[in-house]
Amino acid sequence: MTAPQDGKPAVLGGTPRITGNLPITRPTLPGGAEVASDVAEIIAGGQLTNGERVAAFEERAAAYLGVEHAVAVSSCSIGLLLVARCLGLEGEVILPSYTFCATAHALLWNGLVPVFVDCRADTWNIDPARAAAAITPRTSAIFAVHVFGNPCALDELTALARRHGLALVVDAAHAFGSRYAGRPVGGWGAAEVFSLSPTKVLVAGEGGLIGTRDPRLAERLRMARNYGHAGDYDCRLCGVNARMTEMNAALGLRCLAALEENLERRLHRVWEYVARLGGLPGVSVQRVRPGDRSTYKDFTIRVDERAFGLDRDDLAQALAAEGIATKKYYHPAVHDQQAYRAFRPPAGRLPVTSDLARRALSLPLYSHMPPAEVAAVVEAVAAIQRYAGDVAGTLQSARPNRKGVALNVPAAM
Repeated sequence: MTAPQDGKPAVLGGTPRITGNLPITRPTLPGGAEVASDVAEIIAGGQLTNGERVAAFEERAAAYLGVEHAVAVSSCSIGLLLVARCLGLEGEVILPSYTFCATAHALLWNGLVPVFVDCRADTWNIDPARAAAAITPRTSAIFAVHVFGNPCALDELTALARRHGLALVVDAAHAFGSRYAGRPVGGWGAAEVFSLSPTKVLVAGEGGLIGTRDPRLAERLRMARNYGHAGDYDCRLCGVNARMTEMNAALGLRCLAALEENLERRLHRVWEYVARLGGLPGVSVQRVRPGDRSTYKDFTIRVDERAFGLDRDDLAQALAAEGIATKKYYHPAVHDQQAYRAFRPPAGRLPVTSDLARRALSLPLYSHMPPAEVAAVVEAVAAIQRYAGDVAGTLQSARPNRKGVALNVPAAM
């Protein structure tokens, strides 16, 4: 809920823009009565998994994506892992470091070697030229990502993969509803894998969907999610339990029916953000190619501290004082995380990724977000920028000194 304020940032003693707290996102869900009715029917029928709702969800999702096969699984992470396994990948796999850790985890779980490459400075997606330069005789695949739902350069990556005989897999966790050159994503490469967790535009509670045009891969994936057998307990491969429940599928069906309406509202909030932030020095946003549509799983700005007057971390702290939650996606980038020390490229090899990891900040966004909340967030960012020098001094004085003792902190903190 927005609150009247006097123009000064809360960190300097002004009234916080938000009464209570504004979270980074909220799931946009169907009515409770509808969901309760679905659950009651499922319970009465006794079929909690491998039932008609999962089958219907797969069918309708495949029709929306324009692919022959959609395979429902328990999460996007397990979907990526199973795709790598069912494709029989070996050796090295090229991927961006500016992504969620699950993209890389799927490779390590399969004994593959992640080779991190830089992203483009405008779209924040994997740079095909950098990917091409990283190909060796040991490379078996490229794992691309639609970062924040912004479609990556699918034509360039498809051509590159074909030229070198590589598999192309897309981590489309953020992108159910995105469009590339006017067409829904989901059918490029060997497979595209979507997330249906509560932070996504299409929500099933938890779960994932794998879109593919390859019938053989789809068959193997259906077995792999069911321990590796086709229902006869004769395992053709070493699979896992990655089935989606009927309850998750029922929620997914409800949310799929409302997807376009929710996306339209979400994009209006994004346009309001962009229009209001447009003249603010030191703030830039991710470029979406003309003809493409991003779902904006997150609305993320890049903060140039030289022009803005504060760095990303100080802005995040000042917004927290306003009651506004933010996220530092993706910090640290995957190649700088402890689990990937053995695969870290030489210093300076990923300059765009490192810059984004240091400067990117995601602001609150959800499909049913009131315009007044967008306005309050933008007003807070603008006020913090206007008082940047004072904010920097206040935050600096509040940090521990060398002995670990906090210095004087204004009462407003």
